Amino acid sequence: MAHQTANSALDERDQRLVAALQCDGRLTAERAGEVLGMSPRTVHRRWQALMGDGTCRVIAPHAGRDSVGALFLRIRVLGGKLDAITAALAARSDVPFIDVSASGDEILAVSWTLPGTRDHLVFRDLPATRSVTSVAADTVLHVFAEASDWRHAVLSGAERTALTPLLPPGAAPAGMPDDIDRDILAVLEEDARTPAAVVAQRTGHPDSTVRRRIARLTESGRLLTQVVVDPRRLGLLIDANIMVRVAPARLDAVGRTLAEHPAVHGAFATTGPSNLQIAIWVRDLEHLYRFLTQDLGSLGVDGAETVIVGHAVKRPGKGPGGRAG
Repeated sequence: MAHQTANSALDERDQRLVAALQCDGRLTAERAGEVLGMSPRTVHRRWQALMGDGTCRVIAPHAGRDSVGALFLRIRVLGGKLDAITAALAARSDVPFIDVSASGDEILAVSWTLPGTRDHLVFRDLPATRSVTSVAADTVLHVFAEASDWRHAVLSGAERTALTPLLPPGAAPAGMPDDIDRDILAVLEEDARTPAAVVAQRTGHPDSTVRRRIARLTESGRLLTQVVVDPRRLGLLIDANIMVRVAPARLDAVGRTLAEHPAVHGAFATTGPSNLQIAIWVRDLEHLYRFLTQDLGSLGVDGAETVIVGHAVKRPGKGPGGRAG
């Protein structure tokens, strides 16, 4: 198959199958085949290969984190000390994202924190580290788009609509999850495609109860899935974070527009000199240039600073080193 080489781009069919899972992490091979024009057997076989070798995983990340209670950190580090600092940060459960700049002297990270508190990591731990030369921390004020919202642009609009589950008319949001819901979500967290029968076996709850609860959690939006895949396998070789300055009156409109851009996998209004931070995946430096000069430039922003990511150290669904874990 065409995805044997670890860092080569997947062929078009596999990329479309990854994109189908982004629409519905628990999508059946029968439904995917029907919409994409493949046999269910082919879909099942290729999904097995993609997930079996770790190319992609489907997870069910916690929906309980309040993304507004987060800080974007920019940490400058002395040469030779970068690995030690990133390892220490990666070991922390309150730091879910860590990137290292391509220049190798800056760490970009996200830290969960309570709004308005004096965060110990920012005010005490990092400044006390001799190898850290500076720390900047910007508070997330509003989330326009997160990584779980991103869709690889290889499906038509009609295909994406057909593969995305619809909220049933009149469906009421579920209440707070109870112990049974939490047991089910815990099993699905690392593998959201775990069959209901296996979930029932692992949790000890009746099969019929598990199937009913999974359907309810999905319909209420409490069971959210995310595909974890190295963007380079999708032909997207450039990972960049862009810090943008926008006139306050236009911040919301610009943020919403960028959240819909196919390259953007994160868009957040923040405090600090740059009031909008976005994360993008593009094919190459030429596409990055076009994004900055055309897509971003057409929005009339006041300024932008671009940091190319050299290494994704820690992201949800991936262990230290950026590997699926």
